[in-house]
Amino acid sequence: MLQIDKILQYNKSFVENKEYVQYETSKYPDRHLLIVTCMDTRLTELLSHAIGIKNGDAQVVKTAGAVITNPYGSEMRSILVGIYDMGVKEIIVIGHDDCGMQGLKSDKLINEMRERGIDEKHLDSHICCETNMDSWLTGFENVEEAVRKSVDIIKNHPLIPEGIIVNGLVIDPKTGALRRA
Repeated sequence: MLQIDKILQYNKSFVENKEYVQYETSKYPDRHLLIVTCMDTRLTELLSHAIGIKNGDAQVVKTAGAVITNPYGSEMRSILVGIYDMGVKEIIVIGHDDCGMQGLKSDKLINEMRERGIDEKHLDSHICCETNMDSWLTGFENVEEAVRKSVDIIKNHPLIPEGIIVNGLVIDPKTGALRRA
């Protein structure tokens, strides 16, 4: 059975049993908080418990490595919507130890794409997109530095208004322990 079928089967029961009631909240973050974090599966539940947030407290933007690669990309757009439409006043970028993006080289991903049959013409940076594929697909060496870089991109963005608080943290994906980046 495909995952989509399992999800739909589970969802039918979830809705019929009104299990959603315990999660009802508004679309506006009660704590005026937006979190940029990694898409790592270990953080799915651990992060919210480790930082003491519940459904409705914060908006969460997930991206590989908690890294903002483009100051005008989709992550930044989400942050701006959070600020100007959802009342966000504070942003925390939360990276994590043992991240898959740490030490990742673009050639590994590009070779995997080739092995899976992606046509070479789509792998040429100048043809497929307006960005450099090598830098776009390359990870980082140091998680603290990567978090600080994303924090700086947000803090110094020309569309971020005065008064928005931006900080960075790193979480241990085993224990949930946090430290400043």
